[in-house]
Formats: sequence, C-alpha cells, structure tokens
Amino acid sequence: MHILLTRPLDDSKQLILKFSSMNHKVSHLPLLKIKKIEITEKDFTQFKGIIFTSANALKNLDTSKIDKNIICFCVGLATERKAKELGFQNIFCAEGNVNNLKELILQNFDPKIGSMLYVSGEVVSFNLDKELISENYVVKRIINYTAIPNENLDNNFLIDLKSSVPDIVFIYSENSAKAFNKIIKKYNLDNIWMETNLMCIGEKASSVLNDVKWKKIFLFNSGEEEFLLYKI
Repeated sequence: MHILLTRPLDDSKQLILKFSSMNHKVSHLPLLKIKKIEITEKDFTQFKGIIFTSANALKNLDTSKIDKNIICFCVGLATERKAKELGFQNIFCAEGNVNNLKELILQNFDPKIGSMLYVSGEVVSFNLDKELISENYVVKRIINYTAIPNENLDNNFLIDLKSSVPDIVFIYSENSAKAFNKIIKKYNLDNIWMETNLMCIGEKASSVLNDVKWKKIFLFNSGEEEFLLYKI
C-alpha cells in the first residue's frame, strides 16, 4: 500500500520506518510547522498537576525545574512517550482524545489537592481548561507553541502524488485537516481520492474534509495506525 503521513518528521520517523519495513510505500507531507513560543518563567512548584495535550507541548517546554513526580496527564501514547523520555514518573494517559483526557482527570485528580498547569499549542479544538474550571478545578493554561500551515507542494512530490495516489492518508488534527484541504484546493486535487481511505483523529478533523470524495473515512487514536492497516 501507499501511505501518506502528515505530521512533522520527528513525529513520523517511527511510523515511516515501521511501514517501510512492512514493504509499504510511505510518503511524507508535513502539514504543519511547529514554532516555539517563548513563555515567562513560571513557579512550577505552585502546581499539583500538569496536563499535556500534545507531544509538542512537552518538546517546547523547559522541564528542568518541574518536579517529575508531579501528577501528569497526557492525551495519548505519543505524548506519554515523550513525558517518560523527559523523566515524568506519575503519568496518566488517555486514549488519544481530549474528551477521554477530561474524564481521566475528573477520575484521578481531586481539585482540592491544588491547581493544575495546562500546557498547549495556540489553537486547540477543545477548551479543556474552561471545561475543568466549570468542574471547580483551578487551571492555568500556558501556550508554548504555534502551528504554521504548509501551503506548498514540491513539484516532484506533486507529480508522484498524482501518479501514485495514496491508499491511506493520516490526519492528526483539525488544523492539519484545514491545511490539507487548502492544498487540495490549491493544486486541484479534489477528484483523485476516490480509492483513498482517510484516517482522522477526531470528528472535527474529518468534518473539514467531508466534501472530498474518499473511499472511506475512519476515526482513530494516535498509536492505532498499524492496526488500521488491517481494517481496510
């Protein structure tokens, strides 16, 4: 099969190697470029819990002054993996979406313990901090990165894409879906996806691309990519 991966290279390396070792053709089109946003130094000791809704939030945070035994909530496996690399010990991991993450926090963190720090990108599809505040949590959100959409295709990549249309496209966020939709429109690629399966994290991402004619649309959680190959 021909598989198109759309996350930044650092987030795609393992899957590129995995799928290539399985004799699949793998193309890589990073739809978003991650840019760090500098933050003012925080007194991390005031927080009793910390929340990460992406691995990028961890990659762009100086964690040297954070107690690694703090109660740490991660949205999915990739985020959990990065948290472990950085030394966090007390991790709770959701199943790849923010709704599950909210429930995980409600079940495992008593707001009476103290306040929580929520580290995220500039644009989020779900206002987790506001949802938790409505449940009587004290949450401080800091934004430490932004995602800049890639709006251009290399001409050789475009030629290859048209001559060998992917069987599977993985989309990881609503922002990525919007960037991909712009590329489809810009390069008149609307009608080449009839035999392509679209894999999206979340309904908001899939809804952005609903007007394109896909073979099928699947919703998935990060970490399930290999499993999805056997569903089509």
